[in-house]
Amino acid sequence: VQLQASGGGLVQAGGSLRLSCAASGGTFSNYALGWFRQAPGKDREFVGAINRSGGSTYYAESVKGRFTISRDNAKNTVYLQMNSLKPEDTAVYYCAARNRDTWLVRSDSQAYNSWGQGTLVTVSS
Repeated sequence: VQLQASGGGLVQAGGSLRLSCAASGGTFSNYALGWFRQAPGKDREFVGAINRSGGSTYYAESVKGRFTISRDNAKNTVYLQMNSLKPEDTAVYYCAARNRDTWLVRSDSQAYNSWGQGTLVTVSS
């Protein structure tokens, strides 16, 4: 499956953004999905994950309560709603998909076998 992330931009601290990731070339509902991010000079880190049905989600502690991941299988799209943004949320955000154990949620990047190109989120203080 091919993934295309969009929705990044510049936002002030405390603001909100919604990222989208559109999938093509596969049966979207067969995939579990995740969002990761990479800040300048840092390693890529897990943000959130959702299983194939959307019934199970999991978040990094740093975003829990502020970010919400959801999916629309009819539109082949996964979303990341980001509220109460902080300057430390500044990063390139990547969506990823995997086609094993898809009823589960996974935070390890090695489990994902398809990646989007990334979209930049910049949060100003």
